[in-house]
Amino acid sequence: MSWKWEYALGAEEAARSLPSGFLATVAHAADELVRAAEAVHVHGRDHEGLDPKGGHIIVTGGWFMYQIVVRSERVYIVQITYPGF
Repeated sequence: MSWKWEYALGAEEAARSLPSGFLATVAHAADELVRAAEAVHVHGRDHEGLDPKGGHIIVTGGWFMYQIVVRSERVYIVQITYPGF
């Protein structure tokens, strides 16, 4: 398995109604999070203990909240906020 990012259920549904340009910005930031998580947690599947605290990232047009699940080698986007509507 290799590191990837994906939307959590609620965020995936919210993303369907957002502008593609904003979603591209979110995807770019999520890709950077994946690269950073992969560098820090080289042996992710062997991780023991708690996952790191999630956070939020401000991007052009809004922001999103994420959670890293090390043993799954995933960065989950759990909430997207786009105040442009």
